[in-house]
Amino acid sequence: MKKSIFKLVGFILAILSFNLLFAQDTTQKIIEGRYNDKSQINKPYVILISADGFRADFTELYDAKFLKSISNIGVRASAMTPSYPSLTFPNHYTLVTGMYPSHHGLVDNTYFDKASGQIYSMGNTKIVGEGKWYGGTPLWVLSEKQKMLSASFYWVGSEADIQNTRPTYYYVYNEKIDIAARIKVVKDWLSLPEEKRPHLITFYFPQVDHEAHTYGPNHPKVAEAVSLIDSAINALQSNLATLNLPINYIFVSDHGMTKVDNDNTLTMPKAIDTAAFKVPWGDALIHLYAKDITKLESTYNELKKDSLVSVYKLDETPTYWHYTKADDRYNRIGDLIVVPHLPKVFNFSTRKTTLGKHGFDNHLSDMRASFMAWGPAFKKGLYINEFENVNVYPIVAKILGLDYDEQTIDGKLNILAPILQVAPKKMKAPTSN
Repeated sequence: MKKSIFKLVGFILAILSFNLLFAQDTTQKIIEGRYNDKSQINKPYVILISADGFRADFTELYDAKFLKSISNIGVRASAMTPSYPSLTFPNHYTLVTGMYPSHHGLVDNTYFDKASGQIYSMGNTKIVGEGKWYGGTPLWVLSEKQKMLSASFYWVGSEADIQNTRPTYYYVYNEKIDIAARIKVVKDWLSLPEEKRPHLITFYFPQVDHEAHTYGPNHPKVAEAVSLIDSAINALQSNLATLNLPINYIFVSDHGMTKVDNDNTLTMPKAIDTAAFKVPWGDALIHLYAKDITKLESTYNELKKDSLVSVYKLDETPTYWHYTKADDRYNRIGDLIVVPHLPKVFNFSTRKTTLGKHGFDNHLSDMRASFMAWGPAFKKGLYINEFENVNVYPIVAKILGLDYDEQTIDGKLNILAPILQVAPKKMKAPTSN
């Protein structure tokens, strides 16, 4: 009898522990005591929307009707070039800082920080919430410091105390809150009294990335995810139209997606001695951090003989990656970078990896991201050439009238300034005779 009771208690405790471990925080976080400064109240509004993994050609490939129609009356880029590596965390943070990953510090989804001896991983919720990992000044920090309120329904870094500042309204990332509920929250934010109303809102969709990873980019499940997001953005705009506010929408993605050979993946190259190198997880690239620097040259030479990979010292990486030793402001890039030749990818697990991948050379066509913008700040029916994603930051700051130090970011205002409506010239007061 006692044994049965103990088993039952043990089972209940195990269930409770499991639920606690995988519980998701769905409560809205509000920083009390903040108000828009009077000088900010009449500024426009910007909703920065990201659809993770929404490749540049998915709008046409999967007939995203709303995005196709809205881009015809707004601004559409042929593509947007992600930063290297073309991964989620580095690129989302680039979009809101205007800095290359090597400059803002998120050099990969997972990397080793030599100064602290810690590994940053996007799956570690505690570390993700620590501000010390994030360089630069993300848009919500920029706005809050200039007494303009901001809100985030998810974005990389928005949960962290970067410069001791979070958005006034934000959520810890979870996938339990459905899209309809999220749209309602955004409408509620923009229905607040103007002194409490956020002028910058970030909004994130994971669905396309999830399905494209699992099934590859050319699958009906990806088409369904594209349709879902297309409908959701349409619903968001329709719901907010009733507020009659000067809302500007910017739709972006962080990277594209490509199909890989997930049946014949690459294991750890024999040339890499894990006793001499720390090697965090990676599939589209791996970083080798030397524990024993005397092994660097011989390991590099052996890897150069491997026809299935490319190996780079940090003075050899392509210039457009901005991924050299000189670029590495936080000393977080590996001493050697090893990149598999597509369609090959690394897989150090016993589990089969997914069919869709990204993280590869950011100039590959399959890695290209999306960019569209519409609203009163933007020209109408304008099609522009591909540009780098570091240039989104200055255009958002410009629309919101936020000041920033041009010397501290990599983006340039002049790249996207032509997409903005020309502001009317102020009339001079009549002079008396």
